[in-house]
Amino acid sequence: MNRCVASEQRQARVRAPELAGDVWLNTGGETVTLAQLRGKIVLLDFWTSGCINCLHVLDELRPLEEEFADVLVTIGVHSPKFLHEGEAAAIEAAVRRYEVHHPVLNDPEMTTWSQYAVKAWPTLVIVDPQGYVVHTAAGEGHAEALRRVIAELVETHDAQGTLRRGGNPYVPVEEQPADLRFPSKAVATAEGRILVADTGNHSIAEFASDGETLIRRFGSGTRGRADGAFDVASFAEPSGLALLPAEVADQAGYHLLVADTANHLLRGVDLVTGEVTTVAGTGNQWRDGETDGDALSIDLTSPWDVIWWEPAGGAVVAMAGNHTLGLFDPRTGRISRFAGTTVEGLRDGKLAESFFAQTSGLAVQGDRLWLADAETSALRYVEDGEVHTAIGTDLFSFGHRDGDAADALLQHPLGVAVLADGTIAIADTYNGAVRHYDPASGKVATLAENLAEPSGLLVTGEALLVVESAAHRLTALPPTADGRQVAGGALAVRRPPTELAAGTVEFSVVFTPPPGEKLDDRFGPSTRLQVTAAPPELLAEGEGTGTGLTRTLKIAEGHTEGVLQVVAQAASCDSDAEHPVCRVTRQDWGVPIRITPDGSDRLQLILAGA
Repeated sequence: MNRCVASEQRQARVRAPELAGDVWLNTGGETVTLAQLRGKIVLLDFWTSGCINCLHVLDELRPLEEEFADVLVTIGVHSPKFLHEGEAAAIEAAVRRYEVHHPVLNDPEMTTWSQYAVKAWPTLVIVDPQGYVVHTAAGEGHAEALRRVIAELVETHDAQGTLRRGGNPYVPVEEQPADLRFPSKAVATAEGRILVADTGNHSIAEFASDGETLIRRFGSGTRGRADGAFDVASFAEPSGLALLPAEVADQAGYHLLVADTANHLLRGVDLVTGEVTTVAGTGNQWRDGETDGDALSIDLTSPWDVIWWEPAGGAVVAMAGNHTLGLFDPRTGRISRFAGTTVEGLRDGKLAESFFAQTSGLAVQGDRLWLADAETSALRYVEDGEVHTAIGTDLFSFGHRDGDAADALLQHPLGVAVLADGTIAIADTYNGAVRHYDPASGKVATLAENLAEPSGLLVTGEALLVVESAAHRLTALPPTADGRQVAGGALAVRRPPTELAAGTVEFSVVFTPPPGEKLDDRFGPSTRLQVTAAPPELLAEGEGTGTGLTRTLKIAEGHTEGVLQVVAQAASCDSDAEHPVCRVTRQDWGVPIRITPDGSDRLQLILAGA
């Protein structure tokens, strides 16, 4: 039987393990148990606040939560990748920042993660009204499949009398209005005014040169995607900002380019008239398709930062959602893939062959483009058509350690800036620090600590302005700030590695189409599987791309650990509709593995199914 549909076999039902963690949020301080929720359909969302795919899922779940409000209880299980994400203050800020309107359990020791055998952020688990696990899905793009599974459960358990309607443990937290709410990036105009991406207020705030006096605001302050005048236009979690060169702005008809992150758009702002227009993106999130062409016909995915770079001939876009860099030309309205393959990881080399992981911050230094690569905790740069890494090693290593760049460690940096002397400042976000890198000496130091999630940096005159996101403010560092050395230890992602046996491993990915759908094989194979490894020599056999979701892997001799990088995709369509709607389900895993004598000779990942 084809492994991709093997989960359709009738299996013994599995009772959902009880939830375990240290802190509940959005419940008014009350603990929630699955036993209390008998009769309700429960959707567990295993997420972490720094994972862009997890943020996509939060948006995908909102319509489901509204549609099934009387029968569905969503519970976010926050299982942190980074040390900072497991801190109580950090998860509280994340729940507010991303407007999470359901109960959240903080699971810092990944206890519940392990009980549910989760292997990817995000993972979604549906528990039926009788307390049994009935569906699991990894990654994003599952909204319609989840809707069908939930609707089928409603019908079944309504008929059986085992469905309970009404009541929800969610208790909203009251928010206080402020000039800034979780700001992300900032730029300065030629006149010295400071423009700030006011992410939590869904707008762009313009301040006087003091960084404190609010002059005006672009955007209504309500989440949306409307174009128009400055006071009626709307954004959704804008992040990156770029001022266009004067001659480019004259041709394009706007001065400011905005990475409108949660809308998956680029927006143009005329700073004279205040008019806001959409200049790139369709509003749909890129899944798998064209990346080059007319910018208004190409799907984008969570553009996080944007900057004009003359050597590239346009604005480079940090496309965090698919781990790439895009290139947008405001003069022609064209966009294209600039660098990256969409595989999440750290691989240097030619632009088209490089791996990134949540590209998040950009800075220009002549013919060199600096990049904060968040999920690899890395500082990287593009020069002469190739990608290089200055600081950072892989997806799972991080820390706060200064010294030689080869040994230095960051923790999920989101911003970068070039200082007047040619050295580099890094917004080391999850370490709450601003770090300093000297390309000439290859040395790393710490300029400032105890900041609240610094996410952007702006050089203004002699000062370095820090966008202190979780403190909702701009903070100026003195120009004479001396760096100091921090000798922190190396840390690793808390996710436990999968133990495998040496030699041959039978690998499979499970995909079951949701109710009312079938695999789409009209134009050829409906599935695709790509496997790579870090280090590349980890696999003696099994690397590459194929159409089947099963494969034999052979671990090379002499290796005790590494990472399997897996991208799986499946296409399915409505089975009985006259004009069927078709969907592509895709997930990118980075699976840390450890070779042990007692390890398994099988590895199975669930894309979607039982």
